[in-house]
Amino acid sequence: MLTLKKAIEQRRSVRKFKSDPVSDEQIDALLDAARLAPSSCNSQPWRFKIIKDKKNKFKLAKAIHNQKFIADAPTVIICCGDLKGYLQNTISGIHRLNHNGIVDDALVKTIIKRNKNREKSWDRKLYGLLVSLNVNLAIENMILRALDFGLGSCYVGALDNQKIRDIFGWDYDIFPVAILLVGYPDESPGIRNIKKIADILI
Repeated sequence: MLTLKKAIEQRRSVRKFKSDPVSDEQIDALLDAARLAPSSCNSQPWRFKIIKDKKNKFKLAKAIHNQKFIADAPTVIICCGDLKGYLQNTISGIHRLNHNGIVDDALVKTIIKRNKNREKSWDRKLYGLLVSLNVNLAIENMILRALDFGLGSCYVGALDNQKIRDIFGWDYDIFPVAILLVGYPDESPGIRNIKKIADILI
């Protein structure tokens, strides 16, 4: 049985996949893992688009700096942040925490004031980067859950947000964070150069 420790140790970025399809049941399991991730004030701002057809995969590969290996993955998951949803849900979430006695009134006021200021200036690119911190937690859950099915994955963060929005007709409140490629590996990536614990302490 694959333990979480083993999954973390064995995970690799896979860019070459077999042609075998990823089942709908497996995709649902990945999405189920994603929705259980932690998020700020339980805001759950993640939104996902599942791509299996060749036409849209080729469009994505071209839009994302011609990274051709993207089009070869059996399943492509576009992982996005819902910016306005995040604003609304953080406010309702902080009120719930306050109601349950976990945070005090001062923090509630701070969160509400901060969100109002953000709505006024509304720099979507900057705000999207903040929301992406939450989305990436959900993506990590999917990456590790995929290993239970013998699936490999690759996180692609070099995006052109606007080109992706244009392909699907999304408005500016949907912020593409990353592309996750999923499929059965057709390669065995080697040992990674991982820093020692002493190197990551400050």
